[in-house]
Amino acid sequence: MNKQSVLIIGLVWPEPASSAAGTRILQLAELFLAASYEVYFASAALKGDFSYHLQEIGVKEIEIRLNDQSFNTFVNQLSPDIVIFDRFVIEEQYGWRVQQECPHAMRILDTEDLHFLRHARQEAVKTGLPLNLFTDAAKREIAAILRCDLSLIISEFEMDILREHFHIDPSILYYLPFLEDRITAERILQWKPFEQREGFVFIGNFLHEPNWHTLQVLKTSIWPALRKKLPGATLHIYGAYASQKVMQFHHIRENFCVHGRAHDARESIAAHKVLLAPIQFGAGLKGKFIDAMQTGTPAVTTSAGAEAMRGKLNWNGAIAANTDDFIDQAVNLYEDQTVWLKAQQNGVLIINERYEKSALAPLFLEAISNLSGNLSTHRNHDFTGQILHYHTLNSRKYLSLWIEEKNRQPKY
Repeated sequence: MNKQSVLIIGLVWPEPASSAAGTRILQLAELFLAASYEVYFASAALKGDFSYHLQEIGVKEIEIRLNDQSFNTFVNQLSPDIVIFDRFVIEEQYGWRVQQECPHAMRILDTEDLHFLRHARQEAVKTGLPLNLFTDAAKREIAAILRCDLSLIISEFEMDILREHFHIDPSILYYLPFLEDRITAERILQWKPFEQREGFVFIGNFLHEPNWHTLQVLKTSIWPALRKKLPGATLHIYGAYASQKVMQFHHIRENFCVHGRAHDARESIAAHKVLLAPIQFGAGLKGKFIDAMQTGTPAVTTSAGAEAMRGKLNWNGAIAANTDDFIDQAVNLYEDQTVWLKAQQNGVLIINERYEKSALAPLFLEAISNLSGNLSTHRNHDFTGQILHYHTLNSRKYLSLWIEEKNRQPKY
């Protein structure tokens, strides 16, 4: 019996050392590999110095081209059982080609987070205007969700938005957060204790706008006041793609140290006492908090930062209401070992009860199996998706074909 196959089409080649998005794709690939699927990863992006070597874990890598008939030939010959689109822009680019060449393949959208929600929140912070979710960006992203057989949603809060504000049928949504190893008692014994840790830490990919904005808040609002209360403490900043505008914040006299890319994010976080993340806007789940919990590092953040991460459990640190509260909570965690240890244990509970891979993966694979055996009925139930695939509404298809034809014309 031939193995079933999964094709993941990536926006970029995953960099799990650089971003939570890269970690997410790697987790999905490993999930299907463990279930004995053949896993392929394809992308039209250029590989970077920090791209993960997927072939080392058994994933077959394929380079593809944008707006090119060669993809149709490739996917037709591969004939995968499942195709996963990495973010909605990839579904826009390749979804119609997959549907045309492999109509029986299950099409899954991994949203990563709801991009339209993040952009709407960013605009609200920037302009001071009320949050507006009903944007052109929302139309594009939700159209991609409707065209797919299933969309993976990483946040329960975002599940609620899609169901309550946009009335998306729950049958085409699946809640799948980060897939994490359980934190065992043995692991906890390996963590650095309170007295061996020094300073505060922040980490984030600086190509991601919420991280750049958070760094500015730390530099201008949080650290000047926090440093006055803890003059001996240092704030350590790590992150991939730290441009000159990021590195210029490095100031040893202010105990504000910008290190750039961390060789190992969890190892870097684990050296410090408290993670600070005064996040003002964003969406989805935050990988930095998962890394902090996995290393026993308490965190101080905002309601926007902690959104959908803890459920009804206590946070692994503090969720501050305002700047003054943020600073007070940071000082309390930094100085009080009893409070710090309690926060650490809260993080263990959050990981083990909400993100444990061994509990989440079998349920997801069972849902995929059930959907596969009932795909035609499922699609007829979601007739809106079929309408969106109909040629009169499929403008992306004809734009792509026009670009493809234009590229084929001789250049004089």
